[in-house]
Amino acid sequence: MNPIVLAMAVGSVMLNASAQIALRKTMLSIGPLPGSISGLPSLGISLALNPWFIAGMSCYAVSIGVWMLVLGKLEVSLAYPLLSIGYIFTAVIGYFFMGEDVNTMRIIGILFVCLGIIFISRSA
Repeated sequence: MNPIVLAMAVGSVMLNASAQIALRKTMLSIGPLPGSISGLPSLGISLALNPWFIAGMSCYAVSIGVWMLVLGKLEVSLAYPLLSIGYIFTAVIGYFFMGEDVNTMRIIGILFVCLGIIFISRSA
């Protein structure tokens, strides 16, 4: 795999994972979802003005653009498993910056996913 394409793929995955983190921070900052339809307009305004939401959606938009470039260079069966790298990134960010519980079972699961990525990348 071309190192530039790999870097683009990893960059896209990191942007996608960053979007997940930002959206989690969004939900922590705005509180629970409204219990009725009448609360949706205020939710929409809260989201539109929330910097975490804006950052998350921006990360998604850029991630999609970069991912399209990656798919122009790689077979989807090779590119798609690279998305699993995001599991590592989000687990590390969740643990160190958001105080989430990343226990032994989660770490083992992430390692199995990474092992699968290695097997798939060797088949290219």
